Amino acid sequence: MRPFAYGRPRSVEEATRAIADESAMAIAGGTNLLDLMKLQVETPEKLADINRLGFGQIEDTQAGGLSLGALATNTATAVHPRVRADYPVLARAILSGATQQLRNKATNGGNLCQRTRCFYFTNIDQPCNKRDPGSGCGAIEGIAKLHAILGTSEQCIATYPGDMAVALSALDATVDIAMADGGKRKVPVREFHCLPGDTPWRENVLEEGELITAITLPPPVGGTQIYRKVRERSSYAFALVSVAAVVGIEDGLFTRADLAFGGLAHKPWHDPRIGEALIGQSPTSETIDRAADILLEDARGFGENDFKIPLARRALHAVLEHAAEGAP
Repeated sequence: MRPFAYGRPRSVEEATRAIADESAMAIAGGTNLLDLMKLQVETPEKLADINRLGFGQIEDTQAGGLSLGALATNTATAVHPRVRADYPVLARAILSGATQQLRNKATNGGNLCQRTRCFYFTNIDQPCNKRDPGSGCGAIEGIAKLHAILGTSEQCIATYPGDMAVALSALDATVDIAMADGGKRKVPVREFHCLPGDTPWRENVLEEGELITAITLPPPVGGTQIYRKVRERSSYAFALVSVAAVVGIEDGLFTRADLAFGGLAHKPWHDPRIGEALIGQSPTSETIDRAADILLEDARGFGENDFKIPLARRALHAVLEHAAEGAP
């Protein structure tokens, strides 16, 4: 690990000034950043420890939703009574990721900003446009089992590795951001992460000097909430495919179908056309197949990950059939 300076800002203003320098980075739980620093994938000259900024609260909003502080831990979020009661898909997604020790340290803001676990990204001896622009994407012709089948480009086929953000996408959450000039802005979580395009090193919409302060959940909508994660072992593995679903069924017809998918793209994948195709339809195999056709119409495998295409279809069937079984 290379030497670096370390500071502990006491205010948002001080923190945003500290990380406005491109050689500086914010650190909270550090569960991803410190690993990348040890591998010399990330080599910041300065770290700004933001744990004194006070964004650890989980509070009701005036609109009836819930504000999740950026510095609240994943554990505190998953076990919060309102999360468990009103947003169970989020609790299940968080608890399906990492170990208890990591969840005790990892923060909500850091979770959103975690970086891919692509083998080529984390190995500095391999080509990776995300880490070293212009060097190429080793995964396209290499080991691609965990990689994307949607939203890829010739520059990058890495996947976003998290679970929490997939559930937040299904819930249509909003990310609250403190700007470098002292202002604030809100970004729908569905727009927070970026597809690789020609700039695979840009993983989210945060600008230099910006910090996540909270994640806001809308008022609960009821229905059935499901998080299904398909992985190679039952614990501590990244998703091959995951599905977060908020589903309503009344009188045998879909009345709500908010779906997001993990393990398929550079960001949690949400396509509003899928829900639109389901609403007003009965949960038959044919209806779900049509929704899966929409999801996978532009899917492209890269050899080792070709299996993800039929696997995503089966996972969608399993989730929606499960929801239908519990419908009144």
